[in-house]
Amino acid sequence: MCTVVISHDPDQDWPLLMAANRDERLDRPWLPPGRHWADQPTVIGGQDQVAGGSWLTLNDAGVVAGIMNRVGSLGPMPGKNSRGALPLLAGRFDTARAAVEHIATINAGAWRSFNMIVADRVEAFFIRGPGYGQPQVEPLAPGVHMVATTDPDDMGMPRIARHLPRFRAATRPVPPEWTAWTTLLADRSLPAGSELNIPPRSGFGTCSSSAIGVAGDGRRSWFFAAGAPDRVGYQPIDIAAPQPRA
Repeated sequence: MCTVVISHDPDQDWPLLMAANRDERLDRPWLPPGRHWADQPTVIGGQDQVAGGSWLTLNDAGVVAGIMNRVGSLGPMPGKNSRGALPLLAGRFDTARAAVEHIATINAGAWRSFNMIVADRVEAFFIRGPGYGQPQVEPLAPGVHMVATTDPDDMGMPRIARHLPRFRAATRPVPPEWTAWTTLLADRSLPAGSELNIPPRSGFGTCSSSAIGVAGDGRRSWFFAAGAPDRVGYQPIDIAAPQPRA
């Protein structure tokens, strides 16, 4: 279970801002964001060391993709693909629209149910994978949205009801200054069930946090906390494209 926050505003210098707290088993190994996939050298993402995929990717064209499980579908299932393959699939495309048009054609029954956000500096989309049939795509209107295990901006979910108004009221970050958002992402205050930064419980909790921006001129920013963000803080990720060898 993870949480994604997205602010999409085509009129801003940084039209796409997206943040995510990853909640996972704390003993599940992973690598921090990097260019981990030899067959996709233009994709940056954290790599899950169990299944090899990613929970969040950014490619050199500025397409961002984040994956979450839907309620009641935590963990893998025999005979189903790893949901971590889907952000990598989105990373093969130069625009968010092209990525979601392709993902809309896949067999959603090959995966356990999922929620997905795919966006670039022009458009943003929510994808619902119901676990059968084909994924369902919905454009996201400009503004600030939050998604976890249900549909976007579901105020019936305590985490969203508590924190979405806070993100909407916060000063919109201008990368590389992310403090207005990272302070909220690091909040693990009670009541239980509404925390955005989930403390360890039965070996599960928030294990990393990201804040990603894509500017109108193509600049990109990724700040990453390699652990619970209130414990380790955020550092910039080197996302520069590799220079060709002479």
